[in-house]
Amino acid sequence: MSDLDQLTQSLARNVKRWRGERGFTLDALAARSGVSRGMIIQIEQARTNPSVGTTVKLADALGVSITTLLDYEQGPHVRLVPPEQAVRMWSTEAGSHSTLLVGTEARGPLELWTWTLMSGDGSPSDPHPEGTTELLHVTRGELTLVVDGEPHVVPAGTSAVFEAHVPHEYRNDGSEPVELTLAVSVPPVR
Repeated sequence: MSDLDQLTQSLARNVKRWRGERGFTLDALAARSGVSRGMIIQIEQARTNPSVGTTVKLADALGVSITTLLDYEQGPHVRLVPPEQAVRMWSTEAGSHSTLLVGTEARGPLELWTWTLMSGDGSPSDPHPEGTTELLHVTRGELTLVVDGEPHVVPAGTSAVFEAHVPHEYRNDGSEPVELTLAVSVPPVR
């Protein structure tokens, strides 16, 4: 089975599992996530490989991390994630990309990412649930962080924290690549 097939099967199993644990009908999950009922059915039957945006919406609506939706093994209390098991979630032809390193469900989803943004590239994000916080640290280049329409320049060596329940975007307006580490904390579903 290819890595993509394994991820598709894991996503199918985990969306169905977490939807059941939350007591959500297909219609309820569709309403909470903004993902169509038909798309959720296709995902749960492993007949499609949804976009990163769709996967994020489902994770947010279910109150779990993307890692949990894609995880095909529930590990011990200490779980080591070797580099080859990190999941590349987003990429562009220019070479920009984000990689989900690790995540947990402790008191709500918590995720750790690395990002690379090539010159001129950017990645917009829809608002996350109320109470979501993102922390980032730029290790190379100069990031333009746009939060609710307001740009903030974040040079290498600088960290930022913001409430992510508003539209936000990571952008590289400079001439050299930007590298950053990002942590996302989502509150548990009530």
